[in-house]
Amino acid sequence: MPSTVKKLAQRGLIRPPDFLPDNTHYEVIMGSVAYGVSSDTSDMDVYGFCIPPKNVVFPHLDGEIEGFGRQKKKFEQFQQHHIDCPDELGGKGRQYDISIYNIVKYFSLCMENNPNMVDSLFVPTECVLHITQVGNMVRERRKLFLHKGSWHKFKGYAYSQLHKMDSKDPTGKRVEIREKYGFDVKFAYHVVRLLDEVEQILTFGDIDLRRSREHLKAIRRGEVPPQEIRQWFSDKEKQLEELYNRETCPVPYSPDENAIKKLLLECLEHHYGNLSNCIVLPGAAEQALAEIRATMERYYAWKEARSQEEMMAIATSPLEVENVPLGDPIPVEDAELKDILRQ
Repeated sequence: MPSTVKKLAQRGLIRPPDFLPDNTHYEVIMGSVAYGVSSDTSDMDVYGFCIPPKNVVFPHLDGEIEGFGRQKKKFEQFQQHHIDCPDELGGKGRQYDISIYNIVKYFSLCMENNPNMVDSLFVPTECVLHITQVGNMVRERRKLFLHKGSWHKFKGYAYSQLHKMDSKDPTGKRVEIREKYGFDVKFAYHVVRLLDEVEQILTFGDIDLRRSREHLKAIRRGEVPPQEIRQWFSDKEKQLEELYNRETCPVPYSPDENAIKKLLLECLEHHYGNLSNCIVLPGAAEQALAEIRATMERYYAWKEARSQEEMMAIATSPLEVENVPLGDPIPVEDAELKDILRQ
């Protein structure tokens, strides 16, 4: 199924970089639909990632030296907001907000435990609009990005939402919300959502974005007063500080950068093909030599075992010596050694 970006581009509603429509690997619905507090898809926030051309990810292939001379503009993300599609939803119309990131930028933000990026990895399956094999590779290993640093990131975002909840100077649609409820219920429910998510990370090493949806719905309906939300935040913050400081935790203290980089390279290699002309991995030569050495050792061990069998055959059946193959070929099952000898 084509990506949302491709469909919108084909209709002339957006003008992304030429490479983007056919190289988007992951798109999901974000916002209230993903959190289970609304089924209204008339406004769709779409997040995802793409893989740009190889020379964008590896600029040295074009002879560029980072920090020297004129630098080419780097592609980090494509964003376009308020894209109107009046013919969708049976003529009622739909509006899109699109944010598609360079996979390298996306990995970096996820590794930092940026709440929006982390959420995009943990949306329910029905919120996945478009996914390729590369997208599946990332989604299947999404827990790899989680770590204890999420507490500081999510708490910081929650503080920001708490401050905006009581804003005296709302703009746009926020004016109507504040006039109706006396405070901004959308900012309020995000306060609770963010702390609930980071509690799941520190407790289970996983996230269910819809775990507290009934509580979030009640807040959006204005059924929970702002003072109760502030008290909930204060109590929950203390609980989570204790949880963060526990010795045992299902996620590491900081991200496993080497493992995440390995996943990134696997994704790039799946998309581009062999990366040997793009990057040299530290220790790659040493690892290859170690593998060759281990394979040769297995071969010589097998050869010695065969020699012993031949000697036994000579000692016990001298008339059958002619039938003993003295130069047996390499066993067919030792394909690893055969590949090395072919090279």
